[in-house]
Amino acid sequence: MIITVASGKGGTGKTTFAVNLAYALAKREQQKAVSNQKKVCLLDCDVEEPNDYLFVRPDFSAESSVKVAKPVWDESKCTACGKCAGICHYNAIALIKEKVLIFNELCHSCGACSWVCPSGALTEQLVEIGKVQAASAPAPFFFAHGLLNVGETLAPKVVRAVKQHLDENAINIIDASPGTACPVVAAVQDADIALLVTEPTPFGLNDLKLALGLTLKLGVPTGIIVNRSDGEDRLIADYAKQVGVPIAGRIPFRREYAETYAEGGILIEHFPELGENLLQIYDRMACALPPVPEEMEMAPEDREFPPFAKGTSEAGYREITIISGKGGTGKTTLTACLAQLAGQNVLADNDVDAADLHLLLAPEVREKHDFTGGIKAFIHPEQCIGCGQCAAACHFAAIHPEPSPIHPGRMDYWINPVACEGCGLCQRVCPVAAIDSKDTITGSWFVSGTQYGPMVHAKLGIAEENSGRLVSQVRNRAAQLASELNQEYIIADGPPGTGCPVIASVTGTDLVVIVTEPTVSGVHDLDRVMTLARHFAVPVVVVINKADLNDAQAARIAEIAAAHGSRVIGRIPFDRAVNSALMAGKTVLDYDRSSQAAEAIRNIGQTLRNTIAAKR
Repeated sequence: MIITVASGKGGTGKTTFAVNLAYALAKREQQKAVSNQKKVCLLDCDVEEPNDYLFVRPDFSAESSVKVAKPVWDESKCTACGKCAGICHYNAIALIKEKVLIFNELCHSCGACSWVCPSGALTEQLVEIGKVQAASAPAPFFFAHGLLNVGETLAPKVVRAVKQHLDENAINIIDASPGTACPVVAAVQDADIALLVTEPTPFGLNDLKLALGLTLKLGVPTGIIVNRSDGEDRLIADYAKQVGVPIAGRIPFRREYAETYAEGGILIEHFPELGENLLQIYDRMACALPPVPEEMEMAPEDREFPPFAKGTSEAGYREITIISGKGGTGKTTLTACLAQLAGQNVLADNDVDAADLHLLLAPEVREKHDFTGGIKAFIHPEQCIGCGQCAAACHFAAIHPEPSPIHPGRMDYWINPVACEGCGLCQRVCPVAAIDSKDTITGSWFVSGTQYGPMVHAKLGIAEENSGRLVSQVRNRAAQLASELNQEYIIADGPPGTGCPVIASVTGTDLVVIVTEPTVSGVHDLDRVMTLARHFAVPVVVVINKADLNDAQAARIAEIAAAHGSRVIGRIPFDRAVNSALMAGKTVLDYDRSSQAAEAIRNIGQTLRNTIAAKR
């Protein structure tokens, strides 16, 4: 059995659920007679920010490198014809003054550039983009995880390498990354069951809809796990009933769980009742495969804001981007509050996989544009001669043979649209021109009015690629508005992690604000995302959310920030008012301006203004 645990957004408790389910099942299996014992495997496929090992504490006994073929340029052979730059669909190659420049962060390792080069000046060489580590001890189950190198974008390659450890005779639990983009697709594909972990808030419901669309689109029976449950969860329960997907289980909201998690503890060892709960969820395994629900349009709100106001900035705008190493740290909550405190400025939601800022700011949509994120190839079966050259050339294993419906006894080929990354190589390789391609609309982007100024935001289609390009579209339009309106700031809500959309969000921004939590996973992810920011030479400050949850971890965060030449500029306490505000669909400043969290956020806003002013 393969169970993939996923979520539309980070911070819902996905890792906590996966790790503790693996422990509960393994301990129960150990109590059985040896002849009936079934192996348990836990595979962490959240390769940008793998956290499971922080709780499992494995003794890794095996490690393998994940490599992809990337182009290397030989200047002595180059004729500066420009064909390599012309064929690259990812803008990863440029020809400038007869020199070929290769941008590693954009390269998708498709092989098209080296294939088209007439002089052999571009050749493919294997480059390590990450690694897979595995261990059989000391945890009572087999464990493996993948780790994508910071600055690399090909997370699905590492995910698939982790999945090589699937055991057909075991209960396999896969911890997927949050969101609905290509790494999640790679983790969910071929699963028997998907369990989607959510929380009973408007944020949780919004992102659950996205994740559910993905799993059902991939044909995987799905169940819902409600974390931080109040016992009723009408918001989630009503939607689950509407779409025909059962709630497979609930985990209550208890501060003690959060404190144990912060220390890196295994919850079922401290709270036996949780272990029983998880085993009941597994034994019932409630799931379903109804039709894919229709995607909800981001329709105009029933409210109107005045025309976009002109600012008074004469020095140009400054772009502040709020990101996090992992989801669920309070990044969007802080962004919305900073927008309120800053007054009229330009806002951007760069988290295009799971955009949430609109839930708090209730924008009035004024412009909607389709986003064409690439091409998809398809084969004309009546022209295909079954030679297989396209499949041999494809670097993404997207082309597969099948018995020909037209020519009995022969194999034709078809292209899996989910796996196809639109590089265009197969068209070039095909000797009989049986392959065509077409531009595909992979998402939408919007310009909206809010109470605090114009907002540019977007929605990437489910299981679509090129989220980095959509982020760039959002940023470019926000920059245009800030210049036209003479605004002082762009305040941007960035995506979590260290992958392609994060790289597209932080490159060239004026200041990055990293929101983290004082937990073992928060500390781990902070170090990786600060390394990413340093790689792109972007100045960074840090905010600790739920700062009083664990003093030792909070002190460790301050040490890491200092080691990277940064500092902690604010500490937001663990405050029930924040969760209550989210349940009400409001910012904490609107919900309770006198709360401890609101006071801390006001101080952070003032510190940020002083920091930006000092940099002018």
